[in-house]
Amino acid sequence: MSFYDKLKFDANGLIPAIIQEQKTGRVVMMAWMNRASLESTIATGKTHFWSRSRQKYWMKGEESGNTQTVRDIAFDCDGDVLLIQVEQKGPACHEGYNSCFFRSIDGKGETFKTTEPQLLTPEQMYKKKG
Repeated sequence: MSFYDKLKFDANGLIPAIIQEQKTGRVVMMAWMNRASLESTIATGKTHFWSRSRQKYWMKGEESGNTQTVRDIAFDCDGDVLLIQVEQKGPACHEGYNSCFFRSIDGKGETFKTTEPQLLTPEQMYKKKG
């Protein structure tokens, strides 16, 4: 039996993937994978995802250069979530932060605070191509 048989993709053929920096244990992002992107991730050792908003298959870092090298892929007891441990090169967030989870809710949820420094601006990460 293949481990794919243990996975529960949703009605759109997607499964959520939590991306964790292996060295620090910090969750740096969450993205969606379909079977093709998971197969590419396993084959190449670099994370690949399915963008629901752009309806597009993509490799993390294909435009910014901020890639993720896969160190471990695990799935939960229900088979409906992946946990992928990576070595992160550069910011994981497209807004230039180390983690996509750079904001925390203050007090009663009426405000929020930024909890880490911005490493690069989006303009620095995605330089216009000539």
